[in-house]
Amino acid sequence: MKLLVCIVRDDFAPDVNLALNKEGITVTRISTTGGFWRRGNVTMLIGVDEDRVDEALQLIDINAGPEIESDKAPESHPPSRAIIFVLDAEDFQKY
Repeated sequence: MKLLVCIVRDDFAPDVNLALNKEGITVTRISTTGGFWRRGNVTMLIGVDEDRVDEALQLIDINAGPEIESDKAPESHPPSRAIIFVLDAEDFQKY
């Protein structure tokens, strides 16, 4: 099992959440703020079986908003549509 910690802009979070839910992947959302411009973000905690990690990553990529023109951003702060940490999870319980 893997835990995906995914940080996306809040304006695209509903699209990512809906796409994952349609495929039976549940998401816990946490509203967060951060980054250089202090824009609103949503941190999503996503527990998936190891064989579905690539599927989840692809759904996030497709739904995390349009490509960002990196030439309009400072080199010290390159733009990103999503930041995802993939962590090993030993166990998962749901009550």
